[in-house]
Amino acid sequence: MRYRIRRDDRGVTLIELLMAVVLLGIIAAPITAALITFLRNTNELQYRLAESHDAQISSAYFAQDVESIGVHDWSLPPYVMKQSVEQNVGATSGLYPCGTASTPSAVLRLAWDDPTSALATPGVVIVSYVVQVVGTERQLHRLRCVSSSTISSDVIVAHNLDSDPVATCATAAGAPQSCTILPVPQIVNLPLTVRKVGNTGTALTVTLVGQRRQT
Repeated sequence: MRYRIRRDDRGVTLIELLMAVVLLGIIAAPITAALITFLRNTNELQYRLAESHDAQISSAYFAQDVESIGVHDWSLPPYVMKQSVEQNVGATSGLYPCGTASTPSAVLRLAWDDPTSALATPGVVIVSYVVQVVGTERQLHRLRCVSSSTISSDVIVAHNLDSDPVATCATAAGAPQSCTILPVPQIVNLPLTVRKVGNTGTALTVTLVGQRRQT
């Protein structure tokens, strides 16, 4: 009786194995390059998202603050508006102190009549934008005081500033004017340049804009 030997087709030849190794190398190279590029872009995207978030938060606060600007002289009709904007002023000095001697100077300070005051002469709401250095990070803080120099709230509105912002002001027609003289400016701009720590790309520049509504 004869027995037929069945051949097993499982396994690969040496040529097939060599071809698989060569093809794997060809495929792996662009995949590796794409992965590295993706990781780099992901970091840049995270940096941009953080910077954009700060821009949105600071813009919302700033626009609302500028809309409210206006401290009136309540001693004599017709109750004209007094100077309501200050720049580069110490926390304990100026027309509207806000903070203590250890509080950084305000790059911009805005003031308006307190609408919630029950007094015959309204109190004053004061908002100071100050730059504080925490470790190696420069932060823009929004300090709020009401009818005193005591800080009632402290909010970080922007991180990783490249430099201290310098405010500019304009009339309703858009003509440049000093922020600290009368009439009270109608438009206030505060340009910010921010760069996330570790971000080697171009810094993000955004200008906060607000328009006064009080008359």
